[in-house]
Amino acid sequence: MRRVVVTGMAGISPIGSSWSEIEQSLHAGRNAVQIMEPWKKIEGLNTSLGAPITDFEPPEHYTRKRKRSMGRVALLAVRAAELALDQAGLLDDPEIKLGRTGVSFGSSSGSPPATLEIASMVADRSTDRMNATSYVRMMSHTAAVNIGVFFGLTGRVIPTSTACTAGSQGIGYAYEAIRFGKQDIMIAGGAEELCASQAAVFDTLYATSTKNDAPESTPNPFDIGRDGLVLGEGAGAIILEERERALARGATVYAELVGYETNSDGLHITRPSQETMARCLQGALDDAGLKASAIGYVNAHGTATEFGDIAESNATADVLGKGKPVSSLKSYMGHTLGACGALEAWIAIEMMNSDWYAPTINLQNLDPRCGDLDFIMDVGREMSNDFVMSNNFAFGGINTSLIFRRTI
Repeated sequence: MRRVVVTGMAGISPIGSSWSEIEQSLHAGRNAVQIMEPWKKIEGLNTSLGAPITDFEPPEHYTRKRKRSMGRVALLAVRAAELALDQAGLLDDPEIKLGRTGVSFGSSSGSPPATLEIASMVADRSTDRMNATSYVRMMSHTAAVNIGVFFGLTGRVIPTSTACTAGSQGIGYAYEAIRFGKQDIMIAGGAEELCASQAAVFDTLYATSTKNDAPESTPNPFDIGRDGLVLGEGAGAIILEERERALARGATVYAELVGYETNSDGLHITRPSQETMARCLQGALDDAGLKASAIGYVNAHGTATEFGDIAESNATADVLGKGKPVSSLKSYMGHTLGACGALEAWIAIEMMNSDWYAPTINLQNLDPRCGDLDFIMDVGREMSNDFVMSNNFAFGGINTSLIFRRTI
């Protein structure tokens, strides 16, 4: 089986759209959560908090014609993919159009405004709000297909619409496509745009933070005083490539993806299972041929929900052992849903390569029901690790685990 390496990484997030910007935010211990004033006018919505991207504008070469099939989620996805391809030195390479380059990319859904256009036909009994691109902007695979069309790719398209694991499954399935010889290069990741409708989904489950007067103090993953998650938005893209091909063309290799596993709980739509989470983590270790002691750091899903934090941290401790260093990046940029697995994998690789790991901010009083782990809090930590693990878990009991190795 072939080896798979990372030759490009990029993203657009609430805390920055380059690694230098994101690194500054992490070192400053600053989150991007803010009060969403329009949400206050929605009757019945308890949370007024979100982590939006406030400075995103598509470049000039994103013409009206090229953008007409894209809602915000697809625009974020395409731009992140473009930046990653550019870093990989593949953006203008004609070989990516010859069928051996594919896309494995996901989001929780298409663009909510486009969904409203179509839904209005049922509510208003009129097609006035619909147009020729409404469905393309709404469809769950809008991010993946728009990437393929924008860059003229003719390889595989693997759409992953699995909520909070869409980005990590996108990376995992891309890894498998290359590993088993079906593709040579894959654009992998996930994206999401922020919408009050998504906040309402979690709000009805009493899973959103309502610290509406103190946005800087929430979310609080693993803290006994947490009161729920905060939604964010963004896109993350990782270029995966067959190792020998990458080396032959002189590409910079940022990491090697050595392990992946995904499974499902088969028990409950919204309540996670510690047992199957643990099996997923163990499966990633087995895929990588590693012992638990090899993992130096775990990028946790860490949503700041009670059942999630407790199940995840105990599963992690069960598999990797006591005292494993762990932190949650959602404390900075909120829960970016379909984008989180890709953004967090990218940042985990960058932290591994810089020998510095961000703490979970707003974690002050650890919930004693959480697993016996080394929760990085208060300040970042300097460590040199050869392997990092990034985990994500989604509605439907879908679990994912990715393991990256430092390259020398």
